[in-house]
Amino acid sequence: MSNDRGTMQRGPVPGIDQQGTWSEPTAPAGRRLPSAPRERKPALAALAVLLILGGALGAGFLVLQSGKRVAAIEISQQIGAGQQIPLSAMQEVQVASGTGLNYVPWNEASQVAQFYAGGAIPPGTLLTTAMVVRANEVTTGKEVLGLALKDGQWPSQLAAGDHVTIYAVSGTSGAGCPATGGSPLTTNAIVLYTSSAAAGTSASGVTTDVTVAINPADAGAVACNASAQNVVLALLPAGGQRGQARGAPPAGSGGAGSPQSTASSSPSTGTG
Repeated sequence: MSNDRGTMQRGPVPGIDQQGTWSEPTAPAGRRLPSAPRERKPALAALAVLLILGGALGAGFLVLQSGKRVAAIEISQQIGAGQQIPLSAMQEVQVASGTGLNYVPWNEASQVAQFYAGGAIPPGTLLTTAMVVRANEVTTGKEVLGLALKDGQWPSQLAAGDHVTIYAVSGTSGAGCPATGGSPLTTNAIVLYTSSAAAGTSASGVTTDVTVAINPADAGAVACNASAQNVVLALLPAGGQRGQARGAPPAGSGGAGSPQSTASSSPSTGTG
């Protein structure tokens, strides 16, 4: 009988160590790819740090600038074209600086009171130098009359800055005034001011104050007939002669009081 034991290999088996564990296979040396050395760029890193710091500083500067406020003049009541701007019609408001918004500083309010409105300025308007003139150019060469009118003698949409024709209602005013019924007493009169009742409908019998600038030659006839309630105001149609469009010019833009017509000693303009 053959002995199988004689055919068994004695000693350690290849691939197994003395503790009976398999050894880790090693990858062929040809399969390993050489790793490229990292290229360091200190200049780019420094530039990135500078950009981050610059952005942070710029954002902080904008936040600080947006928080700064300056005192400016705001018109608090209706100012008619050619009307002198009183101190009572001005109030102090705070505006943000660095926004490019034009304004007249509040500390020049007393100087502004010596000027006239180049066009009608509604309440709530931020005042700019383009809105004021040194001389009352609107009323130069004209006479200013105050008319007390009743409902029906003026258009309900009448506003400061409008140009109107004043007609005689009839030829018999009862006061001996020169008039021909339906004929114009004066043409192209400029409305300088209307009371608050003229902004809407008024009750019958309630008088409304309207201030107009007219040619001196027509002042007598208009005054006489107006006192006798023998006048009516007709608003000139669109495209007619108007020295200033209805309402004030937007903040920062010029109306009748353009920079060319403003005196050199006009209030200084701030830029917010």
